[in-house]
Amino acid sequence: MIRVLAMAVGLCLGSGAWALDDPVTRLDDPMGSGMWDYHQVRLLGDPADIRFDDRVILRAPATAEDSLNVPLLVDATGIDNVRRILVFADYGPIPHVLTYYPEQAQPRIGLRFKIDQGTAMRAAVETHAGQWFVGSTYIDAAGGGCTAPAHAYASDDWEEKLGEIHGRLWAASGRARVIVDHPMDTGLADGIPVFIIEELQLETEDGTVMARLELFEPVNEDPAFSLYFEPGTLPASLRVTGRDNNGNRIRGVLGGGETH
Repeated sequence: MIRVLAMAVGLCLGSGAWALDDPVTRLDDPMGSGMWDYHQVRLLGDPADIRFDDRVILRAPATAEDSLNVPLLVDATGIDNVRRILVFADYGPIPHVLTYYPEQAQPRIGLRFKIDQGTAMRAAVETHAGQWFVGSTYIDAAGGGCTAPAHAYASDDWEEKLGEIHGRLWAASGRARVIVDHPMDTGLADGIPVFIIEELQLETEDGTVMARLELFEPVNEDPAFSLYFEPGTLPASLRVTGRDNNGNRIRGVLGGGETH
């Protein structure tokens, strides 16, 4: 809850109400966003190691038809030696959507998230050498995605399904699809506290981590991810493990058939 309030308060302040601790080396933001300087320092660190790069590709609809489930594909396969990918919304009430650590996977991920207003979306790709490469796109939206309660509570058995894993592996083509049943409440709906998955990872039977994610409040309810690997490198099955902010453990196995 502290994290949500801190970020929400920070974004509610006017552009002149907050001050950066250190001088900012201003980059020429292709989106012309009033929040870029703030996120540049607070999320990414040393501006000297950041640049905008067309090799970081974001594919998303120009307008969000459903503010609770906005599809986004981030493709950074043109960047070598990727350590992690941060996805964030400049004008989201909670900007940080997720951080993806590809590990043995390609630096490419499909996801869905909640959006609260029209905003520049960013994917910031950090290499193991500490350089940041940033891609951007703009999504228009009517709003309300982050402040709406989860649909799960309309079902009497939502708690019984909490943390269930669904998905599939396509080993030949190197694709994994994983879906987890979870409300993913942002804490911004009246009277409903933050309730989100914080960590997910895919690993082999011998414990080799293939990919892992840190999730934040804007990730959609029943989060779904498409992860990509070099064809032929996936085993017959992968374990999915994780936990939410209430300490609930998530465990399941993905295989070549539909997984529950």
